[in-house]
Amino acid sequence: MKIIEGGVCAVDGVMASGACEGDFGVSLIVNRDSVASAVFTTNKVVAAPVTLTRKAVSNGKISAIVANSGNANCFTGSEGIENGKKMAEKVAKFLDLQLSDVAVASTGVIGRKLPMPIINSLIDEALPRLKNSQKSSRNAAEAIMTTDTFPKEFAVETTLKNGEKVRIGGMAKGSGMIAPNMATMLCFITTDVEASASELYDALKRAVDKTLNMVIVDGDMSTNDMVVIMANGRSGHIDENFQEALEYLCENLSKMIAVDGEGATKFMEVEVKGAASVQDARTAARSIASSPLIKTALFGADPNWGRIVTAVGYSGAEMDEKVITVVLQSEGKTVKIVENGDVKAYEGSEELVTAEEIMEQKEIKIMVDINLGKHSAKAYGCDLSYDYVKINSEYST
Repeated sequence: MKIIEGGVCAVDGVMASGACEGDFGVSLIVNRDSVASAVFTTNKVVAAPVTLTRKAVSNGKISAIVANSGNANCFTGSEGIENGKKMAEKVAKFLDLQLSDVAVASTGVIGRKLPMPIINSLIDEALPRLKNSQKSSRNAAEAIMTTDTFPKEFAVETTLKNGEKVRIGGMAKGSGMIAPNMATMLCFITTDVEASASELYDALKRAVDKTLNMVIVDGDMSTNDMVVIMANGRSGHIDENFQEALEYLCENLSKMIAVDGEGATKFMEVEVKGAASVQDARTAARSIASSPLIKTALFGADPNWGRIVTAVGYSGAEMDEKVITVVLQSEGKTVKIVENGDVKAYEGSEELVTAEEIMEQKEIKIMVDINLGKHSAKAYGCDLSYDYVKINSEYST
């Protein structure tokens, strides 16, 4: 497996484009006659585009995605559904597609009507720009940014077990309102693998559960989240090598989202191992990554092991405080601050000095061994800074 350039356009046959005006943007991705699948937010308040895209992918096929930023088209009633359909209709007409072939996505402020004159103008601007190029993929990734500070793209190539090469490209957006199941994200993935809709769904769900569903910035769950995958079948049949590459791509996009958390100054990776079950491992990892006390300790460079152990304790995962181990790590430094329930980083200890040095770094890994089993999981997050409050106190005004 190797990392390649091109984002979603790293896959042969995929076209993309983007257009922006002020706070609004439109992104287009075309992968004609693709087998498709998707996973969505579990919020009971569901945006119009989620409803429309669920229907579009229900037959296992789509050819295009149109996504807008700046307005979530959520809590907008029947008018929101009609406006979402109008977005899809415009794309379908230009590309000579059926309306059901076009998925719709939106991100931005909730509870406001979609400004259709602006959105229509941006779609009209983006459609003639559709190309298969690295630049067009980047334009599409930039067009869906809201409070994001950089576009999020990744692409890989791997060799299937039969020797054929397969490519996977992805783009994502997400910065705030990030919580598991899923985060406030739009993620679009293209590939040339050959697969049935059910095979593609199983692969996507497995990858998302391990990665994108393990990203926490602020613990709020969005209404618009979706991850859509489109496979045009130009390469070999899906297998375990494809699965590994898909999970690697989703992991890297997950890390980009966590790094770019609203107001974030530090990235946090949490690894929990020794859990009695996979669910326990994921539950404990998410609990640590989502704890406001741990996130603020990260911001203040405080190696507060008590908060880490406490987060595991209230997570619901099976644990025993007498055997838990906690390790902090940054580039070039590792320290055990708790070993088998015994605190090592007391005042005046070398462990505490090292722990404080690690917490000053921009990227910090928290490793917890529950020592009750063999299961593990990772979660990704960031610190909670003054700027997070500022950004979100002014978001809709």
